[in-house]
Amino acid sequence: MISDIVNVIFYLGNCVLLVNLRRMRLEKCWFCSSTVYPGHGIQFVRNDAKIFRFCRSKCHKNFKMKRNPRKVKWTKAYRRLHGKDMTHDSTFEFERKRNRPERYDRNLAENTLKAIKKIDKIRSDRASDHIKNRLKTGKVQRQKEARKQLEQGIHLVKAPHALAQDSSLCLPKIKVNVSQAQTEENQPMEE
Repeated sequence: MISDIVNVIFYLGNCVLLVNLRRMRLEKCWFCSSTVYPGHGIQFVRNDAKIFRFCRSKCHKNFKMKRNPRKVKWTKAYRRLHGKDMTHDSTFEFERKRNRPERYDRNLAENTLKAIKKIDKIRSDRASDHIKNRLKTGKVQRQKEARKQLEQGIHLVKAPHALAQDSSLCLPKIKVNVSQAQTEENQPMEE
């Protein structure tokens, strides 16, 4: 599916060269939001003429089973909804699709290419920071669990004699009274 034809003017000394460049139209999968390249994927057209594009049969089958992409863990929608991917960032504005043609300017093209490199670096840095922040909460939780497990199994680490001397190392002992009512089920069987 080659769609847009762009006219580009190259100035070579005295000569002017007009070139038609064809760009690929890259679609997004309706289910998982991945890129669908030309000649790939499945296209489903509903009775009301709404077009659904899918990157692979896995997405198409999940769509036919009426699964919600926000509840399927491997989709972009799930990852964004549950805070696993960055959702709000100013670098995403540059990736937005714009449908207005612009006149070719060599300086503008150079500056754009330089800016793209900077934006990619900024985006990757922010993504790595996002991942580090997500992993930080898991680290704190693992430390709490380890501390709790250590408190419960302190007798394995410290000698019983040391525990008897220092009462701060032991958990407080709580006495619980349990009353057991005699019911028909609890009575011993008679032969």
